[in-house]
Amino acid sequence: MKKFCMTIMICLLFVSLTACGKSETEKDTAAETESGAGDAEDGTADDPEETGDSHSLVVYFSWSGNTEKVANSIARQTGADVFQIIPSEPYVDDYDELLDIAAAEKENGARPAIEGSIEDIGQYDVIYVGYPNWWSDMPMILYTFFDSYDLSGKTVAPFCTSGGSGLSDTVDSIKELEPDADVFDGLHIGSSSASNPDEAVSGWLKELGIVE
Repeated sequence: MKKFCMTIMICLLFVSLTACGKSETEKDTAAETESGAGDAEDGTADDPEETGDSHSLVVYFSWSGNTEKVANSIARQTGADVFQIIPSEPYVDDYDELLDIAAAEKENGARPAIEGSIEDIGQYDVIYVGYPNWWSDMPMILYTFFDSYDLSGKTVAPFCTSGGSGLSDTVDSIKELEPDADVFDGLHIGSSSASNPDEAVSGWLKELGIVE
């Protein structure tokens, strides 16, 4: 009788240990699954620090948000740091009024002040510069940027968004403003395509030889 009871107890202990082991394995599997889901959602491509080099910088000004989307795509694909050009005096939200302000700034050769600054632009070899096309030109606050920083010896890659005006003469203007920089051909993305610019950005970067 004692042997029978002992056998039953050993069997129960074995079953209990097996169940515990299975429970821990299931917990580990669940943890790995959650971690994998996080990687799939976030992805290293969305984290510039994971994929890029610290020797490139995306500088952009965006009023409607279109140029910002393109800037973020470039940053994701190259790992570049980002500096947003923010006017010290914000522009108005009304589009028609904005057009009048932009026209007046261009006519007067205005240099709107920029909030903040780039601490050490010397550390960057490649500068991506983005802007909307206003009156077939860069917004005048871009001229403030180029007046403020010497990009001699650096590679400058312009990108622009607009409803259909393209880059106009903005690349030539940048070459004049930064005569000792290597200014690449620019990228133009229409406003209707700015919400999903990754493919266009990727093709441009490969064409320039910046990424493989």
